[in-house]
Amino acid sequence: MRNSRLLLRSGLTLAAAAALPTWLAGPSAAVTGISVSTTGTTVSVVTSACTQSGGSWGNASLLNSGQTAFAQGRQAALAGTTVSQSAAWSGVSPGTYTVVVVCSNGGTAGTQSVIVSSAPSVPAPPTTSTTTRTAAPARGVAGGLGGAARDYGPLTLGVGAALVGAGVIATGWYLRKRSKPYRF
Repeated sequence: MRNSRLLLRSGLTLAAAAALPTWLAGPSAAVTGISVSTTGTTVSVVTSACTQSGGSWGNASLLNSGQTAFAQGRQAALAGTTVSQSAAWSGVSPGTYTVVVVCSNGGTAGTQSVIVSSAPSVPAPPTTSTTTRTAAPARGVAGGLGGAARDYGPLTLGVGAALVGAGVIATGWYLRKRSKPYRF
């Protein structure tokens, strides 16, 4: 009886551990397949999600905060190779924008927001004052899941989640074994 309960408990723990990577990797499917960057007043987007169809890779659209449809934004055709496709817009005024990439097959490669700040000014020469005041950023930092350094895919996130789950299970097993008195 005791062994059957122990096996049942072990089986449930194992099933939960097996389901953990799938559950944790689930939201990663929503991670964007594009990378957006700004340099001064130029916004650029790079993707590798599109395939060429009919001589076209697809289009990208730069939407301002008042625009909601792809056709309303400033559109640019994607150019590139099978490895990487890109588009860029220059002379973009400061503000918050959304970049949407639609491949030539009609599928959306991704959507990402970007903040364009004013052009950097020339730094002022140092002053002789001992106190220096800097203004706080008006909008803060754009944080969130992904996009800042690298876009990791579902496989990478699933493997990481499996390792974390295995560590949690191993820790629980070790602590459980330590709590029982040693028996001969």
